[in-house]
Amino acid sequence: VWLLIAVMYRIRRNHMERIPDQGAVLLVCNHVSYVDALVIAGSCRRPVRFVMDHQIFKIPVLSFIFRTAGAVPIAPRRENPDIYEAAFDKIADYLRHGEVVCLFPEGMLTRDGEMNQFRPGLERILAETPVAVVPMGLSGLWGSMFSFICGRAFDKLPQRFRANIRLSVGDAIPAERATADHLSVVVAELRGESK
Repeated sequence: VWLLIAVMYRIRRNHMERIPDQGAVLLVCNHVSYVDALVIAGSCRRPVRFVMDHQIFKIPVLSFIFRTAGAVPIAPRRENPDIYEAAFDKIADYLRHGEVVCLFPEGMLTRDGEMNQFRPGLERILAETPVAVVPMGLSGLWGSMFSFICGRAFDKLPQRFRANIRLSVGDAIPAERATADHLSVVVAELRGESK
């Protein structure tokens, strides 16, 4: 993954050392494009278990990769309550075993380049399994063929090769202070970080 991302993009990584080398941690990041998880996975020293839409999880061929990587499929509760509940069980299991889990709390890709409201599912995760939360901000991918700029993703030819993107990591936040509203503000600041 690291080689693929390094070929496609020039990535500036800020403060990756803030992701602990050991122990359970929940990463939260804004969701810009279909390659966000690849950028994060290729930038982290530890294996990351991503929470992802169950429809994407079922894509032929890719499904094998997602299952092998330990991704967690999730569905909206009203659409499939069984998948929804199983996802929270799996996330809790990973965190209890000291794993790194990454969540995109917006629950969907941005359609206009701006962050969507963070959903409260992350608060349920932390209530069930209180762990430190490491916020991250991703920028530079809006406008890529993997984003929804000018219509659907994958509906255009690549405009930029080796584009500059940035992944900025914030200080860990204790579970008791990691509300959806607070994390949304922190991630927005990291996304706009220019240092």
